[in-house]
Amino acid sequence: MKKNIKKLINATGYNLNKAANKENIISLIKRLRPYDIGYDLIRLGPNADSGYLLPNDLNEIEACFSPGCDNKYQFEEHCFDRGMKIFIADKTVENSNVPDKFNFTKKFISSLSNDNFMTMDQWVSNSLPNNESDLLLQMDIEGDEYQCILNMTDNLLNRFRIIVIEFHNLDMMFNNFFYEIASVVFDKLLQNHTCVHIHPNNKREVLTIDGISIPPLTEFTFIRNDRVKRKKETKTFPHLLDQDCVPENPPQILPKVWFE
Repeated sequence: MKKNIKKLINATGYNLNKAANKENIISLIKRLRPYDIGYDLIRLGPNADSGYLLPNDLNEIEACFSPGCDNKYQFEEHCFDRGMKIFIADKTVENSNVPDKFNFTKKFISSLSNDNFMTMDQWVSNSLPNNESDLLLQMDIEGDEYQCILNMTDNLLNRFRIIVIEFHNLDMMFNNFFYEIASVVFDKLLQNHTCVHIHPNNKREVLTIDGISIPPLTEFTFIRNDRVKRKKETKTFPHLLDQDCVPENPPQILPKVWFE
């Protein structure tokens, strides 16, 4: 099947094996550089995997939508303690494992809707009657984040005051086919949001090609631009609150190309 898909794409003249342009990769990395936007960063979740740094601007966020929980709920617990409604979706999790105080849907979040999948727009519209309140998105869905962001309407994306996403397979950025998809996804996020923090997941090692270092698994935090008080380039990594996702693995430091 994969061979047939490759043949079909190559028949259009698109080379799946073409390397991405070095200058284009660097340009995208520069667009993603993190900024101090006038709020201190706080940590929600555990001091390991599934813990994230967010700007301390959580008041009056109505709900946290958290696709891909993997039976870990400390981040959602912290959001719940701050007065948010919690919505979780994960096809791999059993209903009985999710705390009763959370709203759970046993489906994958994707770009289509059927018995096993649903889109972000469908999920949010079915969950909340209020279509104007601010929301928080925390997404870790093993590579499906790209299609989900592309499929999401601008209206919904802009309701998320804060967005935390672990992006997977970023080392594939050196492949032009993947780069073209990833660059559109990130540019869509950056239309109305600003990156405030980047943290490599040390489950995998940083890959360096042609002088460009890219962490394959990387956690990004964004805030909507109307919440930004100032924009000052952040130069110090890791943050004091950062923790290694896998304590027994060597730590991963964000490469300087991402914030210099």
